[in-house]
Amino acid sequence: MLSHLRPAFLMLIIMTVLTGLVYPLAMTGIAQVAFVNSANGSLISKNNTIVGSHLIGQAWTSDKYFWGRPSAAGKGYDAAASSGSNWGPTSKALIDRINGDIQKLRQAGDKTLLPADSVTASGSGLDPHISPQYANLQIARVAKARGVAEEKIKAVVLANTQNSALGLFGEPRVNVLMLNLALDGLNAQSNG
Repeated sequence: MLSHLRPAFLMLIIMTVLTGLVYPLAMTGIAQVAFVNSANGSLISKNNTIVGSHLIGQAWTSDKYFWGRPSAAGKGYDAAASSGSNWGPTSKALIDRINGDIQKLRQAGDKTLLPADSVTASGSGLDPHISPQYANLQIARVAKARGVAEEKIKAVVLANTQNSALGLFGEPRVNVLMLNLALDGLNAQSNG
């Protein structure tokens, strides 16, 4: 009986070391060498200070900045509580939240048909992107708040619009953090 347990126990130890230590450490090492930015969270620095990540949305409330899509993660853009709201289409809470977002956008001057991502949260609640339609909808508000011509803001939006991969996969999108950092750079150039 003991002769049957010894190889099984030895195999358990070997596989635990291989799959629990060697493999994860090897993959971490390869990622740190080959994909250092991605492996470390795709962090974005400005003046040697980390201001965000390409992968995680943030709450933007100032009229000087483009706003991201609503977030259902925790109290909004809470990476520790990443998830959707699980509210269904007949949920009064969801309808009230969407109506509140519509009111906010209408008060900001957006009187046109609103794109879906302007009032709906993503599955994670942390989506860093908005559609070009939603970005274009905000150009007038941002230009007015910054005292910059709409054409300049439109050019920054266009420069920060990512097209679908290979023209097939995904939708065109705008990373809100990168767009807002580009806007701050635009103001720095015009003031400098």
